[in-house]
Amino acid sequence: MVVYPNVKINLGLSVLRRRPDGYHDIETLFVPYFGMTDVLEIVPSDKLRFVPSDNVTWQDDLTLRAYSLLKSDFDLPPVEIRLEKRTAVGAGLGGGSADAAFTLMALTEMFQLGLEDWQLADYAACLGSDCPIFIYNRPMFGEGRGDRLSDYDLDLSGYEIRVEVPEGVRVSTSEAYSRVIPRERLALPPLREALRYPVEMWPDVLFNDFETSVFPIHPEVERLKARFYADGAVYASMSGSGSAVFGLFRK
Repeated sequence: MVVYPNVKINLGLSVLRRRPDGYHDIETLFVPYFGMTDVLEIVPSDKLRFVPSDNVTWQDDLTLRAYSLLKSDFDLPPVEIRLEKRTAVGAGLGGGSADAAFTLMALTEMFQLGLEDWQLADYAACLGSDCPIFIYNRPMFGEGRGDRLSDYDLDLSGYEIRVEVPEGVRVSTSEAYSRVIPRERLALPPLREALRYPVEMWPDVLFNDFETSVFPIHPEVERLKARFYADGAVYASMSGSGSAVFGLFRK
């Protein structure tokens, strides 16, 4: 079975507060982006094998963890997982999380496990806060750690989404979180309120809170955002904790 895990962008990302468990409560609108994909193939095998492209290692790949997670509850036979990594790593696009979620879905289909989306999302949440969004793969509002999802009616049909990753820039999520200022200390509009404004007003009301912690360390990301606006974007923002930047352009 061959599947093509896509990525996501974040329309607004509000870091609300640090939780007692060390995570942060956030609010964000996850939007799937299908213009970038990996290639994931899973085939029967005599033993568990992982065949990655050169930019992936055993240690940082979530597809194996996804297999092991299902294996703990189901009598899965061994498989060979082949991953061609085309999406950027450390870019805030959720590529690794997508690979894990698509592995869960592919294994469920291959071996007829009968899991519904909400059950797959529960498994996905064990692998990463943004993994569940790829089970549903439609615009969803994320709360809590980003794993508490609700449907959101979003129409961007009049816009082209462009995504670009600054060459050679990889942002550490832990470093981005360590420098971010939780929104509870700032007088900024709630994200749901900001999203109700016309897209033309989003530059003034819709923010990714990680930009203030990432831009000073990686000015290339800030320059890329400025270039998107110079090229005519109606709205531009960093995705996730960076380093990818996306822009909305009128069609």
